[in-house]
Amino acid sequence: MLRRLALSLRRRPAAAPLAALRCASSGAVDIRVPLNFWGGKRMRSNEKSNESVYEPATGRVLCHLEPCGAVEVDQAVNHAKSAFSHWSKMSGMERARIMIEAAHIIESRREEIAEMEVINNGKSITEARLDVDSARLCIEYYSGLASTLAGQHVQLPGGSFAYTRREPLGVCAGIGAWNYPFQIAAWKSAPALACGNSMVFKPSPVTPVTAVMLAEVYTQAGAPEGLFNVVQGGQETGSLLCRHPDVAKVSFTGSVPTGKKIMEMASEGVKPVTLELGGKSPLLIFQDSDLDNAVKGALMANFLSQGQVCSNGTRVFVQRQILPEFVEEVVRRTRAIEIGDPLLEHTRMGALVSRPHLDRVLAFVDQAKKEGAAVLCGGEPFVPSDPKLQGGYYMTPCVLGDCTDEMTCVKEEIFGPVMSVLSFETEEEVLQRANDTTLGLAAGVFTRDVRRAHRVVEHLKAGSCFINNYNITPVEVPFGGFKMSGIGRENGQVTIEFYSQLKTVFVELGDVDSLF
Repeated sequence: MLRRLALSLRRRPAAAPLAALRCASSGAVDIRVPLNFWGGKRMRSNEKSNESVYEPATGRVLCHLEPCGAVEVDQAVNHAKSAFSHWSKMSGMERARIMIEAAHIIESRREEIAEMEVINNGKSITEARLDVDSARLCIEYYSGLASTLAGQHVQLPGGSFAYTRREPLGVCAGIGAWNYPFQIAAWKSAPALACGNSMVFKPSPVTPVTAVMLAEVYTQAGAPEGLFNVVQGGQETGSLLCRHPDVAKVSFTGSVPTGKKIMEMASEGVKPVTLELGGKSPLLIFQDSDLDNAVKGALMANFLSQGQVCSNGTRVFVQRQILPEFVEEVVRRTRAIEIGDPLLEHTRMGALVSRPHLDRVLAFVDQAKKEGAAVLCGGEPFVPSDPKLQGGYYMTPCVLGDCTDEMTCVKEEIFGPVMSVLSFETEEEVLQRANDTTLGLAAGVFTRDVRRAHRVVEHLKAGSCFINNYNITPVEVPFGGFKMSGIGRENGQVTIEFYSQLKTVFVELGDVDSLF
């Protein structure tokens, strides 16, 4: 139904907003209703301004966003405080039951949520379904950990003892990015809720729609009103949230410059932060690699979500002996990628998220040409044959050859479907070049030599490394970066430590041994 609705909308006048979305509770809900959510329901903002939200596939106005000001942020945080007082006193098993129910609801609404993600973000329906699956699996995973949170008993001399308690932090703030809107909201909320916290989440103003769907899912699953709240807005709203005195922690996904500002604001209240920031990750392909797998890995490392992935391995280092063969095959497969309507099953590359971002990515390609890189394929605006899609934000996936380490396309994060191919001679040389960056989110290596694989990974300065694969993110495994790519981790058991605090209790069973 939602797909037919989206397709039918593309026959309307260009400024027509999306009229209705399917909702778990009542069937059809006008998307012009508020996208803010606290206290268990959608809420309007008192702010006078609103912002247009676009459908990347068509360039048409999807809806209008009501940003939250100080009053709205305060209301959302207060509701989160109220929910925390109840949620934090529940047992882990009680919290787990509600989280499992939320996961079941997401599973039952998989297609609806995925299609809305496509309409708001522009990625292919195939990828969007996998994103929804990742969100569901993350909630399932942390529901399983909720009942395992425990402290430690330490025996002390004389029969006295000490023990530790792992306790929640309070109200956590989550700030999401536009490339994985629904998934990021789940990745941040699931560990927070499992530990007994509540959350106020601010999605990107570019992709505001699906976070409120997650809020409705949690409410339908039986979560206390105010447990997961959504405030919409841009930089000002985010600043209000970070600086709010009742927010105990901030978790942010986005750019390095914004991450620095968030860290600075959080430091005013000495609040812990989790930062998942940018990357300019290397992918090392040695001459003994399975070439077919290496090519597939390079494509996965560069063209998922139209290249809008922070962990992408956009610096592809290929050993000189196999460079011609690799380039020929990667260009052939890149040219075969089907671009078009992201709601269609056969589409493999949809639209970039916005017109300004498309222009920025194309400008990087132009700069690469000026600096001497060879455009082996792509790197141009793409206009679909379907007239309803001709206002969308499309480009052809690009492979750049003859790249050098000093080029802008090799040094700066492009965040689009642009692969830079470089050659190397020796392992020692490529490791030095791969690590020559201030970022360290991810890295990958393709080789049949198992000793080399582990040796290389040991020396790569990156938080998430891949051997003979790339961009695999199972929720059981921690994800995060080194250096300026961030602080803390998302997913995996270790993330519990970033959403809780440890209390130590000393118990004296004898008399006080006083010096006075």
